[in-house]
Amino acid sequence: MKKVLLAVLMVGFLVTGFSMNIVETAVSAGNFTTLVKAVQEAGLVEALSGEGPFTVFAPTDEAFAKLPEGTVEALLDDIPTLTNILLYHVVAGKFMSGDVVAADSLTTLEGSDISIRVEDGKVYVNDAIITVVDIETSNGVIHVIDSVILPPEKETRTIVEIAIEAGIFTTLVAAVQEAGLVDALMGEGPFTVFAPTDRAFSRISKERMDSLLNNTPALTELLLFHVVPGEYRVEDLVDFTLLQTLQGQNLIIEPCQNHGLHVNGATVITANIIAANGVIHVIDQVMIPLAD
Repeated sequence: MKKVLLAVLMVGFLVTGFSMNIVETAVSAGNFTTLVKAVQEAGLVEALSGEGPFTVFAPTDEAFAKLPEGTVEALLDDIPTLTNILLYHVVAGKFMSGDVVAADSLTTLEGSDISIRVEDGKVYVNDAIITVVDIETSNGVIHVIDSVILPPEKETRTIVEIAIEAGIFTTLVAAVQEAGLVDALMGEGPFTVFAPTDRAFSRISKERMDSLLNNTPALTELLLFHVVPGEYRVEDLVDFTLLQTLQGQNLIIEPCQNHGLHVNGATVITANIIAANGVIHVIDQVMIPLAD
C-alpha cells in the first residue's frame, strides 16, 4: 500500500538538482512567492540556506490564499508569530517521503509536533495534504502541501496558576503558599510536578497535616519531593526507573499493568497537563520522602 501511495505522490515530482539550497529552490519554483516573502520578512533566509539538513513542508501561493482575507498581511506585521508559523513547517533532518509516511509525527523547529497520517490514499501533515514529494536540495528536502499549518496555541499559565484554577489541588496550593514556594514554581523551570489531589491529601491524618503546615522545613521537603527539574511527559517517564527530585531523593518509576505509571507507589491518574513552565502529572497519593 505504501509503495503504491508513494508512486502516486511521485507523479508531481520536480527535479531541481542539488546545487540550490531550500530557499533558492523555492524562489526558482515560482509558486512559493508568499512563502519566500514571509521567510525574508522573518529573517530566516540565512538559517534555511544553512547546512541543515532540513525538511520543509512548503505551502504554495494557493495554500496561503486559503487563509482568511488580511491574514497574510497581519502576519507580515507580526514577526514573532510569523516566525513561529514558518518554523512549524520545518523539521531538522532530511526526511524523504518514505520516512515521512513511516512516521506518526515529527517535531518541528518551532518545538511542537506535526501529525502524519495516511487516509484514502493521501498523506496528511496535520490537515494539509502533501501534493508533491522529495524535491531534493543541497541542504535538505521540500515536500509541497496544499494548506498552511498552524502551531498549537502555547499554554501561558504556570504550574501554580493551573493548579489553582483546577480546583482539585486546594490543599497542595495552600501547602505551596505556606512553604513560600509559589515564586519558585512560577519560575522559568521547566519542572515536572507530581501533584496529589485533595483526595490524596485527605488520606493523611489531620494531626499530621497540621504538623506539616506548622513545620515549614518539613513541609518544604515534602513538596520538593514531588518536583523534578526538567520537563518529563509520560512518554518520557517510561524510559526511567529513577528520577531525582528537587528535594534530593529519587522517585522510583514503575509501569502499571494497565499501561499507566506508578511513582513511588502513587498512581498517575492524569498525565501531561502542560504548563508554560513544565508539566503536571496528577497522582492519587502524597509521596513521603525517606527520613534522614
